[in-house]
Amino acid sequence: MTTTRCVSLPEELCRSAEQKFRHRFGSLEELLTALMTELLSEDAARLDEGEQRIIEQRLKGLGYI
Repeated sequence: MTTTRCVSLPEELCRSAEQKFRHRFGSLEELLTALMTELLSEDAARLDEGEQRIIEQRLKGLGYI
């Protein structure tokens, strides 16, 4: 079983996030879990670096860099 913690966030921020992302996440807790998991993912950081290199290579090929 996973232990959970309580976090205090501004009510308006929570309400706005729930409204904006309700079609993708069943609850605010699911949204926050997904966001934190993504931010902590080493694979995501590596992917971002790889994407950055590809974009830079394409811009160089087009003469923008």
